[in-house]
Amino acid sequence: MTGVAESTVSFHSLFAQELPELSVPWQAEEAPEPRLLVLNEALAGELGLEPAFLRSPGGTKFLVGNEVPQDAAPVAMAYAGHQFGGYSPLLGDGRALLLGELSLHGRTPGGLRDVHLKGSGRTPFARAGDGRAVVGPMLREYLVSEAMHALGIPTTRSLAVVATGRPVRRETMLPGAVLVRVAASHLRVGTFQYARATDNIDLLRRLADHAIARHYPAAGKAGNPYLALFRSVVEAQASLVAQWMLVGFVHGVMNTDNMTISGETIDYGPCAFMDTFNPAAVYSSIDTGGRYAYANQPVVAEWNLARLAESLLPLIDEDQERAVEPAVAALGEFRRRYSDAWTAGMSAKLGLRGHPEGSPEAEEVSRLVDGVIALLKDGPVDYTRFFRSLGEAARGNTRAARGMVLDLAAFDAWAERWRAMGPDAALMDGVNPVYIPRNHLVEEALAAATAGDLAPFRRLVAVLSEPYKGRPGLERYEEGAPESFGDYLTFCGT
Repeated sequence: MTGVAESTVSFHSLFAQELPELSVPWQAEEAPEPRLLVLNEALAGELGLEPAFLRSPGGTKFLVGNEVPQDAAPVAMAYAGHQFGGYSPLLGDGRALLLGELSLHGRTPGGLRDVHLKGSGRTPFARAGDGRAVVGPMLREYLVSEAMHALGIPTTRSLAVVATGRPVRRETMLPGAVLVRVAASHLRVGTFQYARATDNIDLLRRLADHAIARHYPAAGKAGNPYLALFRSVVEAQASLVAQWMLVGFVHGVMNTDNMTISGETIDYGPCAFMDTFNPAAVYSSIDTGGRYAYANQPVVAEWNLARLAESLLPLIDEDQERAVEPAVAALGEFRRRYSDAWTAGMSAKLGLRGHPEGSPEAEEVSRLVDGVIALLKDGPVDYTRFFRSLGEAARGNTRAARGMVLDLAAFDAWAERWRAMGPDAALMDGVNPVYIPRNHLVEEALAAATAGDLAPFRRLVAVLSEPYKGRPGLERYEEGAPESFGDYLTFCGT
């Protein structure tokens, strides 16, 4: 393909070739008038793709899947999943395609990145859907996934959003678009659930071997590689969800088909960052019962991992009854690993470096963490601004942080104990962001972009690319939503 640096990049179809039972060969729907809306030039460079080519007519057709390299074999991926607790035996890419994998570092599986299209048209898994996507939700995923990357949280990335030139019917007619997503892989807990449901143990084993090669090669050297794979996923997900919680991110649809084996955040549909701290925060229009509320995310993650364990039992031991005990023990590590990651992260947010477990200092840090959460729960406190303001409090100016809480006496008592521990303000500034994707600003940018003005969107993306560095003139990007913004809900976009 013209414009692709062949010396550093080559398209593979590893998933399609190794696991043909888990996909259907398919082609993207023809986009009548593809037009590039946004391109992630830095990510393109990492993938060895020339931005100048991607901006050309041929490059734009490549990005919507209408002109792909000869060595690419686009497929719609099959998977199952528990959606809001109910099992669906067949979900799959109803409006998406895996074009293939690009090499970052030679041809080793660990150096591969999936190139995946979202909104590319109906597939055999589409059911009643039209297979299309619209500009607003695709730009949302671009913006939030790249914001997560800038925050240092494992995530799928966004290479581009391309308008298709085809109107799409939702509540009204909206402009259609395709998102080009990049991921370490698109293997999900639901992928393993689908393979397990086939009763084809050879397929399940090949899938597990593929996952080990892609993500956890050390597990392949373990005495029981499939138990080691499960432990690795448990560890990755415990770390990931702790990072979500530390920045106030609410995923919104933690179905098993939206939990990756790699430990990357995937699928930014009904998602949002908290403004005011609220353990019961829900931003999904379809999560009426609060199953995926902010405070429930660690519990749901553990539940999802139990479903992965069930799928892996035949590989962990041929006698599945014998496999249960080690699988349960491995799952039991989730709570400890999550707790350790949360405690370490909260300690850093408070500027308190690690102390030996069980020491008086460590116990005091734990009490201080509990105390700050109690302060947040006591009243409407802006989660992000409060922690950022604590950095100034560590330098001696407590006014901003103190002014956010209702119980001033409780804050003063807590702050006196906290400052006695010698918090490191520089450490705090490196983990407490100034800028997050504020919901009112996201909606403002998406509304403008849908109407044809991408300037607010580009500005917001640029601000969020350096979340820990405060900059003059960007004060409105630090502020919470105005009272007129009201209750906030997000939608899946289908």
